[in-house]
Amino acid sequence: MRRRIVVAALLAVVGALGGYASSRAAMLINGAGATFPYPIYSKWFDVYAKQDPDVKFNYQSIGSGGGIRMLTNRTVDIGASDAPMSDEQLKAAPGKILHFPSVMGAVVIAYNLPGFNGTLRLDGPTIAQIFMGKITKWNDSKIAALNPGANLPATDIVVAHRSDGSGTSYIFTDYLSKVSPDWASKVGKSTAVKWPVGLGGKGNEGVTALVQQTPGAIGYIELIYALTNHIPFAELKNHDGEWVKASLDGVTAAAAGAAANMPADFRVSITDAPGKDAYPISSFTYLLVYQQQSNRQTGEQVKRFLNWAIHAGQQYAPPLNYAPLPTQVVELEGKQLDEIQIPAQ
Repeated sequence: MRRRIVVAALLAVVGALGGYASSRAAMLINGAGATFPYPIYSKWFDVYAKQDPDVKFNYQSIGSGGGIRMLTNRTVDIGASDAPMSDEQLKAAPGKILHFPSVMGAVVIAYNLPGFNGTLRLDGPTIAQIFMGKITKWNDSKIAALNPGANLPATDIVVAHRSDGSGTSYIFTDYLSKVSPDWASKVGKSTAVKWPVGLGGKGNEGVTALVQQTPGAIGYIELIYALTNHIPFAELKNHDGEWVKASLDGVTAAAAGAAANMPADFRVSITDAPGKDAYPISSFTYLLVYQQQSNRQTGEQVKRFLNWAIHAGQQYAPPLNYAPLPTQVVELEGKQLDEIQIPAQ
């Protein structure tokens, strides 16, 4: 009897140690980059790790520029960017990098305008002039013309923009470059531009905080940050001249043309897209991985996760106000997964 008790106790200790060893042995996948999709990525990592306890994720929400830099330096396994990598960035990498669209989202023009009731309406050229410092008061005639009858205060406009290298900035400046020749020639599009005016905040979180805390502020942030923080955002005039509010349907409409004519490398812009329902500041966001993986186990886990993300993971997008990928894009990405090369050992 005593022997059975001792054996049972030993087995319990071994079992506990085995569980400890198993949890200690869980593979860590490191990722870094865009803040735009951070809410959905956090959800994915949590759900996926529960389904597969052998893998854990560490994601640094540092902006698209930082994610591209860390992937180029091979200090992370997965990079994340809202802006497709440029030809120069791809050439600077030590190996071929594949773009995997993960979800789609909207950038909204958030504002803090005490005393203003209703929904603000803005068009692309007016937004460009605001962010260039050429429109400085909320009751400016150009804003008033877009909002007839609105009680616009004579408040100074405080521009809030990103201070870090940012895919959200790329999406926003890509849009402004399409709708404003003045912006295109003087500022241009990039993850980091020389802002003519304004205050800088780090990440979507930083710009959100600036808008919240500053009366008269205007800034560009990802849709979920505005909704979560109850910040009003403008209706925009789209490519077809229709007034549209940011929505998942509007993002999906913006992607329709690109989805039907997707380039082989998935590097595409869907800002200022045609279509009466298209929301004009929409974008894919990307997960970036090396085609040639350097480690067998890590490569296999990365490939499995990407496959899960573009299929089962899409169900988690709408509750977090991201639009799921079009079916045509998922099918093309499934084929690209086969291009990921896993070393034999």
